[in-house]
Amino acid sequence: MTPSQRLAELGLELPAVPEPLAAYVPAVTSGEYVWTSGQLPMRDGALVATGKVGEGPGLVSPADAKELARIAALNALAAIAQQAGGLDRVVQVVKVVGFVASDPSFTGQPGVVNGASELIGDVFAEQGIHARSAVGVASLPIDAPVEVEVVARIA
Repeated sequence: MTPSQRLAELGLELPAVPEPLAAYVPAVTSGEYVWTSGQLPMRDGALVATGKVGEGPGLVSPADAKELARIAALNALAAIAQQAGGLDRVVQVVKVVGFVASDPSFTGQPGVVNGASELIGDVFAEQGIHARSAVGVASLPIDAPVEVEVVARIA
């Protein structure tokens, strides 16, 4: 089964690639690799949620942040598909980097970034097994709770 078929089986479609917020492009191809810029959990040009991730009132819950990481990863896949001429040209997802705007006491960044990793695994199966970093940061652009970057090797 191809990545496009798996995506459809999951009931998902690639969104339009979000417009950059500054002086950069959504993704760049170098040789056989596509490198995405950091992708936020955007839908229809707007952040799905804002704020810091953690436990407690006024914070984005880890479960919600995990879903936001999934949305950001879907945006990264859209940027890869646009650069590569389709998801089916991806032969290996090499690396995922997830940034989590974290409340100072929050240490569950790996669980949040699993939202991105699990989506990639569902779409690419064995070709989706990747290296990863999950980093807690003080803040992200436009108060986003998460940001995801992906590096993929294409045919």
